[in-house]
Amino acid sequence: MITMRRLARWHIWLGWLIGVPLLLWTFSGLWMVARPIEEVRGTDLRSEPARLPAITAPVLPATEARPVERIELVQRVDGPVWIVRFAGGDARAASVASGRMLPRIDAALARRIADAALAEPSAVVGASAFAAVDAPLELRRDRSSWQVRYADGVHVYVDALTGEVLAVRTGQWRWFDLMWGLHIMDLQTREDTHHPLLIGFAALAFAGSLMGVVLLFWRRKARVRGAGTKG
Repeated sequence: MITMRRLARWHIWLGWLIGVPLLLWTFSGLWMVARPIEEVRGTDLRSEPARLPAITAPVLPATEARPVERIELVQRVDGPVWIVRFAGGDARAASVASGRMLPRIDAALARRIADAALAEPSAVVGASAFAAVDAPLELRRDRSSWQVRYADGVHVYVDALTGEVLAVRTGQWRWFDLMWGLHIMDLQTREDTHHPLLIGFAALAFAGSLMGVVLLFWRRKARVRGAGTKG
C-alpha cells in the first residue's frame, strides 16, 4: 500500500533526478522569450528588397531538359536574373539576356550580395565557401554557400549557385540556437524533438508534478482531519 510518507520520499528522490533538466528547461525557455524574435532573426538588420527594373525582351532560361518546379525573376545586386528551381530541390541562376545558366558566385560577388542584404553592414572580416555536405550547423540547409562574416558578429549566407540570401545569423541567434538545443536536449542537430532522453525526462517531470499535486491534497486532507479531531 502506498502511504503518504512513501509517496513523499519518492517525490523527493524524483525531484533530485529531474532537478537539473527542469532548471535547463526553465532557464533556456526564459532566455528565448526574453528577446524579441525579430532581433534574434536579424529581421531589423535587413534592407528593403531591390525592385526589378523594366526588362525588354527577356530570354527564358535553358532548363537543360530537366524537370522544373518554378522559375522566378529576381533583382540581384549585379542585375536581374532568372532563378530556376529544378525538381529535386536544387536551383540555378540564369541570364535574363541570353537564358544561359550563370557560373557559380565568387567571393567578391558574394560580399556584394551580402552587403546589399543589410541596411547598415559593418566591416567584412572574412568570407568562406562551403559545400552542401559541409554546410555550417547555423545555416540549417544543405546548400552550397558562401558565409560572409562581419565585425559585429553577423553572418550572411549566400547561395553559391543562385546568389540568393539563404540566412542572416546574428550573435543573438547563435545564443538562441544553443538555448533551443538545451531546451530539447539535442545539441548535435538542434532539431530532434522526439528522442528517448527528452521523452524520458519529460515523463519523469510529469510524474513528479503529479505526485506533488497528490501530496498537496493528501496533506491538506490530513490537516483538516487532524483539526476536526482536536475540535
